[in-house]
Amino acid sequence: MKLARVLLGGLALATAFALPTLAADKIKIGFITKFPVEFFSTMENAAKAYATANPDVEIVFGQGASGTDIEGQIALIESMITQGVQGLAITPVDPTVAPALDKAVEAGIKVVLMDNDIPGWAGKTALATTDNFNAGKIAGAYLKTVLKDGDTIGILEGVPGVPALDDRVNGMLEGLDGLKVEVVGKGATNCTQELGVSVAEDLLTAHPDVKAIYAACGPPAVGATQAIENAGIANDAIVMVGFDACCGELDKIASGQEDATVAQFPAKMGELGVDTLVKAIRGEAVQSLVDTGAGLVTKDNLADFQ
Repeated sequence: MKLARVLLGGLALATAFALPTLAADKIKIGFITKFPVEFFSTMENAAKAYATANPDVEIVFGQGASGTDIEGQIALIESMITQGVQGLAITPVDPTVAPALDKAVEAGIKVVLMDNDIPGWAGKTALATTDNFNAGKIAGAYLKTVLKDGDTIGILEGVPGVPALDDRVNGMLEGLDGLKVEVVGKGATNCTQELGVSVAEDLLTAHPDVKAIYAACGPPAVGATQAIENAGIANDAIVMVGFDACCGELDKIASGQEDATVAQFPAKMGELGVDTLVKAIRGEAVQSLVDTGAGLVTKDNLADFQ
């Protein structure tokens, strides 16, 4: 089983889960993110700021090792249950972590999902996220302004099967709004820069005249710019559009290697995810869907996002 970073004290999973109790003056929650990249660090920092501003809230933090670390995230969930947390704010790495979250709900723990949904899972109290489909449409609408009928595009997927990441691709295609472009290549990147480089290299080898590349995550977008540079292709020969506005993308936009990216607001996800969870634990009414917004970043408005 992969090890995950947990700031818990390393207690082993007990055979019986501790039932959380709601103290009048202190709330204890768990905050679990996927893996160590800037996006999730920003979420975690926002949660830490929330705890600093609200000393009656104690937050236990954990993070998986990679974007596919299912076993690590399950171990984090189970470990936090043993610690008697009253709520979990989590970016689920994959829908298959739902059974572990069911154990939390059975123990009386409230669960707020952040960033990624688990479609059809009835155990969540709320979802704090970007509307990824509509955010993908923002990317597609931009591409429609710079491409024409008959142009070709390659797609760097995130983790196929993860609804939020699939929505970013499907939303982008919807945002093209009838523009007849041909998707000449598509590949999974697990949202890593390394796979972004290799998938983009394969795409450029097979289709050196591709007109645009769209990446559904920030790290592979940066990887694609490296592949384009390594291939000796000029910046203005390929329209490069990413998603997340993280992990070096803003620098790539400043240099002209990336044309645009869709910015999420991870700090809002972290803050609103925790705030929604705390309110639910206190018995207050909360919205089932908390939309944390999205926006297009280009060189023209880059300063607004730095």
